[in-house]
Amino acid sequence: MAFYIGYFLLLAILIALIVLAVATVYFALHGAPYANTYMERVEEMMQLSGVKKGERAVDIGSGDGRVVIALARRGAEAHGYEINPLLVLWSRYKIRRAGLSKQAYIHLQDMWRHDYSDFDLIVSCQITYMMGRLEKKLRREMKPGARVVSNYFRFPTWRPAKVKGYVYLYRQEK
Repeated sequence: MAFYIGYFLLLAILIALIVLAVATVYFALHGAPYANTYMERVEEMMQLSGVKKGERAVDIGSGDGRVVIALARRGAEAHGYEINPLLVLWSRYKIRRAGLSKQAYIHLQDMWRHDYSDFDLIVSCQITYMMGRLEKKLRREMKPGARVVSNYFRFPTWRPAKVKGYVYLYRQEK
């Protein structure tokens, strides 16, 4: 009997690992692969962004939700868009645990399918090959005076208003 329990446990772990591997490859092909941002860099992003209480902010490709939580802790209505359902569940759990459920929201949605015209601040940590397409989308959709903070990766033609290390602040012209 113990042999069968061990066998089924091993089979369940193997199936879970295969599902996780397939999901990781699928989501990496449909966007930037997940890479967490160190909290020191998140703090730099918050400082450079100048996020204020009452602003609407969004993290596109929000990963584990740490940027959304940081935005909400500074008083913003913070949203995150993430395509990986496992990261969405983890982010929502972290938001509940932080007591921020009334001001921080994670949406299971492809970031390319959302219109960002109603946000004051957009935070992004995408990968080089996505930055040109993202620049065009944001310039088309952002309202005048809105800001973008990009972690590590620069837009190809948009000149940053401020730079702090590898964090770039962009402003939509009025």
